[in-house]
Amino acid sequence: MNSRKPICFITGVGPGTGTAIARRFAKAGYRLALNARDADRLTKLAQEFDDSIVLAADISEPKARQDMLDDLFQYGVPEVVVNNAVGGTFGTYLEIDPDDLARNFSVNVEAMLALARGIIPHMVDRGKGAFLATGNSSAYRGKPNFAGFAPTKAAQRILLESIARTVGPQGVHCAYVAIDAVIDLEWTRKMAPDKPDEFFCLPDDIAEEVFRIASQKRSAWSFDTIIRPFGEGW
Repeated sequence: MNSRKPICFITGVGPGTGTAIARRFAKAGYRLALNARDADRLTKLAQEFDDSIVLAADISEPKARQDMLDDLFQYGVPEVVVNNAVGGTFGTYLEIDPDDLARNFSVNVEAMLALARGIIPHMVDRGKGAFLATGNSSAYRGKPNFAGFAPTKAAQRILLESIARTVGPQGVHCAYVAIDAVIDLEWTRKMAPDKPDEFFCLPDDIAEEVFRIASQKRSAWSFDTIIRPFGEGW
């Protein structure tokens, strides 16, 4: 077991983007700390990687995320955090359940705040680290059917910007990576069977961009990044 590897902690590791991000950082020599709610699927994925850490938890629950952080710190402070967990509910303002909106805020905003408060001060002490969150264009605009989702993503982006402006001068890079696209997954292909390949954004390409941003030189850090496939209209 190589405990000297830098740790990359990824939340919301699903079969698409989260898994692709994990594989990209593993390729670069990071030890992975992987979070998702599905412990069985996460444990199976972790078998791909040497020394990986499984942190199965529902981060919408305050105690669960604190227990997760306690477990994480047994292995060390991550050098990179990719907050990829997302909660979403769709419908107009008249259709959504207010309780669902509150839960989406818990996943998208409160959980990120808890992770930032728990991890970033340790990064500041070391004078380095990267804390990224993945998002989408709902963080910038509110479409009618996104009333239960867009407000939470907008709040997430603004919260991370506030954190970035505090800890950037202290050596910690925060960045928001928005994906303005339909991600190429089995279920999205079934949802849009007539769409050409260029309509979809490939998880491996998203992961490459996340890795690039996490690896930026201090003289040229970016905060706000929006990525989309070339076939995406905007």
